[in-house]
Amino acid sequence: MAAARQWIARHGRRLVVALPLLWLLVFFLLPLVEVAQTSFTVARRGIPPFAPLWGFGEDGFFTNFNLENYGLLLDYWQDYIGPAGNSLRLAFFSTLICLLFAYPMAWWIARSNPRRRAILLVLVMLPFWTSSLLRIYALIGLLNPNGFINSMLMFLGVIDTPIRMMQTDFSIYMGMLLTYLPLMILPLYAVMIRLEDDLLDAAADLGASRAGVFLTVVLPLTLPGIIAGSLLVFIPAVGEFVIPALLGGPEQIMVGKVLWTEFFRNRDWPVASAIAMLLLAILALPIIYARYQDGRETALDRVEGQANGPGNTS
Repeated sequence: MAAARQWIARHGRRLVVALPLLWLLVFFLLPLVEVAQTSFTVARRGIPPFAPLWGFGEDGFFTNFNLENYGLLLDYWQDYIGPAGNSLRLAFFSTLICLLFAYPMAWWIARSNPRRRAILLVLVMLPFWTSSLLRIYALIGLLNPNGFINSMLMFLGVIDTPIRMMQTDFSIYMGMLLTYLPLMILPLYAVMIRLEDDLLDAAADLGASRAGVFLTVVLPLTLPGIIAGSLLVFIPAVGEFVIPALLGGPEQIMVGKVLWTEFFRNRDWPVASAIAMLLLAILALPIIYARYQDGRETALDRVEGQANGPGNTS
């Protein structure tokens, strides 16, 4: 018993880290490697619907490695790259809209008293307790030509004919806002709750206006929360499939729809895997940039700490 306790005390931290790493290896890294190698092979009939990338046959070692799938994306860029650009555009503006709504809400929650703060956080998380599909259908009931919003506006005499809100970019943005707003609020709240009131009062006492306090103190200190929330919203929004399918029109073709078509309707898994890898490369850019910024800020803080340390006699 004592030996087991000593072993746990010695290797407990490594075990705690090893278990999630093993989970990521089995359920994330290995499928990602499979998708990557599928993107370099060719399609075929059968199960699986693609030829093996390499192996050993009667004539010895063989390989089906080629770059035709990526060349196909360039040749038919309007069918593949176009929806990817459309997804990036809708995801970017959806992230911006979520930020505009989430920033004042997170600030209000962070500056509320603790008892009210707990209630407000529960209300923020409350939409996650229901299916996102039910929320989207509820939004359809609001935005339909004969839905609640148009019926109310016509009843009040504001409009004579229903406003077209469904199957537009507006409906997609509303669906994204309804789905991903909590993912933007929570990182912002986690940063804002650590802001000291004395720091804001000191900036105001030094003559800064409210706008000056926000631009010089609040915004720089909440920038990590903005970056984290934007990544949490932008990355899943790029590959969103349900919201554009239910709320968007035929012209709002996003990359999620293209992936579904290639995987399940055309059964061309190599081309679909190439699209997925291209999308992964695009999404990796903001993550790498965010990590680069974090490393740069950490290095600057370390240099400033050494310059202002006790050994500095300037």
